[in-house]
Amino acid sequence: MSTFPISFLGGVDPASGTILDPECDSEGENISGKVFCFPFGKGSTVGSYAMYQLKLGGHAPAAIINDSAEPIIATGAIIADIPMVDGVDVSLLRSGDLVDVDADEEYVELPDVVEKHVVTSIVKSKGKLLLLRRSDKVGSYRGQWAGVSGFIEPHERDDEAARRELAEEIAAEKIRIVRKIDPLRFRDKGTIWCVHPFLVEVKNTKIRIDWEHRSFEWISPDEIGRFRTVPGLQQVISRLIGD
Repeated sequence: MSTFPISFLGGVDPASGTILDPECDSEGENISGKVFCFPFGKGSTVGSYAMYQLKLGGHAPAAIINDSAEPIIATGAIIADIPMVDGVDVSLLRSGDLVDVDADEEYVELPDVVEKHVVTSIVKSKGKLLLLRRSDKVGSYRGQWAGVSGFIEPHERDDEAARRELAEEIAAEKIRIVRKIDPLRFRDKGTIWCVHPFLVEVKNTKIRIDWEHRSFEWISPDEIGRFRTVPGLQQVISRLIGD
């Protein structure tokens, strides 16, 4: 697993399958017989033949997963007969993951990782954003700061879930959904959180929190860095209000 682009020419030892690139965060790891995940390839087109050398020496990866395929890696995968799948957010993968890859069907599965769909509403009023500090009674992220969040129930639309959670957690029923963006995914250990973000506006800053939270604060957007937040909250806020 590498979060950096890889050149197979000079970046991987063809005689052993060990990553040599000193700029790579996986320098020293061996990719022989493993599913090798990295964003995309870089460097000379000779890298395709370096992949073929790995195959001839018995040190090729079992499969390759990329964010985006480019000619060097795609060509190398073809001539070395290495299964390859692209269009995958490799930031959600971790070294040591058990990965099932089917290049023919173009899918990647992580048997030991679960995906959970949640809504997160960022509540805005008079230029301030609402942060809620999670109580000790909740099952996860105790004491951390969040938006108005909750699981999406089976057969429930995400906007329905957002309105339900707003009513339950802060007793807000008169709300206006200002913006909704595509879901964002964040990895935390064995869970991938698929977050459905909403920007919601309310007129009244006086709210009533439920048992899931111990306190709340109205903050300016630039203050978010002061708080220990649940995974991905700062990115959600940036995407919702930053464009």
